[in-house]
Amino acid sequence: MNNTLTLYELNNLVRQALELTMYDQFWVCAEISDLRDSHHCYMELVQKDESGNSLKAKARAQIWANKWAVIRPKFERATRQALSNGMQVLVKVEITFHELYGFSLNIVDIDPTYTLGDIAKRKEDILRQLKEEGVDNMNKELPLPRNLQRIAVISSASAAGYGDFCNQLNSNKRCLAFKTKLFSATMQGEDVERTIIDALNRIAAELDDWDAVVIIRGGGATSDLSGFDKLLLAEYVAQFPLPVITGIGHERDDTVIDLISHTRVKTPTAAAEFLIHHQEEELDMVEDFSARLTNVACAMLDSESARLKLMTSKLPLLFATSKANANLRISRISADMARASIQMIERARNATTILEGTLKMTSLIAVDKEKQRIELAHNKIESASPERILRLGFSIARINGKAIQSTDEVKEGDEIETTLANGIIKSKVL
Repeated sequence: MNNTLTLYELNNLVRQALELTMYDQFWVCAEISDLRDSHHCYMELVQKDESGNSLKAKARAQIWANKWAVIRPKFERATRQALSNGMQVLVKVEITFHELYGFSLNIVDIDPTYTLGDIAKRKEDILRQLKEEGVDNMNKELPLPRNLQRIAVISSASAAGYGDFCNQLNSNKRCLAFKTKLFSATMQGEDVERTIIDALNRIAAELDDWDAVVIIRGGGATSDLSGFDKLLLAEYVAQFPLPVITGIGHERDDTVIDLISHTRVKTPTAAAEFLIHHQEEELDMVEDFSARLTNVACAMLDSESARLKLMTSKLPLLFATSKANANLRISRISADMARASIQMIERARNATTILEGTLKMTSLIAVDKEKQRIELAHNKIESASPERILRLGFSIARINGKAIQSTDEVKEGDEIETTLANGIIKSKVL
């Protein structure tokens, strides 16, 4: 057959056609996938459908070393983040086709303002959804316990920030005692959300043992902060029944969980200082109250001692007068002593009444606070229930009874069971 071509000849024709017709450079918006950063930077650019579940287009792309050396620092200075999987980018590309390696895109520039806008939009979308769910301020509204000593810490065991936190907490000048326990999690990369949620679940299993949760990480690259801007993690933090204090380690960047946690501080060291200061204020209050009680008691003793001395000083006069006068004085002094005794008893009774009223009022206030705390915890439990989450439009997909957390866990032929608010759908992966 005269029109028969070899595969190489066909691919060569395709390459020539592309070079002749598509020699210009194009700005293309896409999402980064399968990023590999070495001497050169390799990735896949993808476009998903509106649901975000299926791919509409995909292409291999690369940034050669000479361009990568310029593009990378420029992008990171502007966005304070490194290129990463899942990031939306606007890239300037050249179309290439190789007879052996096929179609690909050479990236010659990246517009950081597009990515900055996408990052800001994602944060706004998450915060708006939390507000619509009515949970955006739930953690902020929790009262800090007056005795804030038992602290559950979420961090990486090897992180310098965790060591700084522990050193600062344990070396406080007033020798305040704190009980801490590390619930280890990944503080950078793609596992941040999953491991922090796992740590929160472990803390929830022993909720009565802790007064607050501290989530900390040290400095490092700002690019590692993307894991703290995830919707599911934000929902967990916002609805967690203990106050959550964040010290993520970046003054310039507010992550989503910084914005919805009970208290946000700048660094792990600042988190420790916050706890120390809180306990110092409570200790100062107790010491001041103790000093005031001591002063009142001493004043009462001094007053009664002076009265007793005055009465005692009158006794020698009895022996300098006649018996009649002596009897009269004795009667008067006895009457005075009786009145004094009655007055002392009356003062004691009044003090007891006041103290009883104060204790009763304090008890009522404490009971009311505890009722409020229990009611708030009940509301949080209700809002975080699986049934409510399903009613909001979420679903749970399982394979063999195990929840699916990543598309990597699913392969062709798997049978999937999807739980919705009003029933279960069974499907098969094609």
